[in-house]
Amino acid sequence: MTMGTVRTPRAPAWAVGVSLGLSLVAVGVSSYLTITHYTDPSALACPDTGVVNCTLVTTSPESVVLGVPLAVIGLLWALAMTSLCLPVAWRSPASWVDKTRLLGASAGAATVVYLVYTELFRIGAICVWCTAMHVTAVALFTVVLAARAHTHTPVATHA
Repeated sequence: MTMGTVRTPRAPAWAVGVSLGLSLVAVGVSSYLTITHYTDPSALACPDTGVVNCTLVTTSPESVVLGVPLAVIGLLWALAMTSLCLPVAWRSPASWVDKTRLLGASAGAATVVYLVYTELFRIGAICVWCTAMHVTAVALFTVVLAARAHTHTPVATHA
């Protein structure tokens, strides 16, 4: 490179590893929620009385959208985010990969806001496993946003 050349840096290694790890956690949690949805929702390792009541949350009418359980939608989202957070995806020069990763992470975080509202004000109960998924989605959004800020800050180089 010559003096004054501007390059766009790659995502920091920590962001690649953390985003992939968070995506895999989301796959695990959403898989567990999906399996229990189709087998025995009362088998969730979670209290089922009082404010913390996973069974009430995961069997409520709000837990299904157009006939599809939210757990399945969460699993599909987590699998998509995992593919977008693989090291090869982070290295991709295709701008659509970066934009799709940001859009997916943003959609996950926005969905969390709606779901937390629904749990607190419509259902009146909180699911520990859902909360784990919510925390994971917001953390993933934060990591993707931080990495994107890093990669979209041009760095002047000197030869």
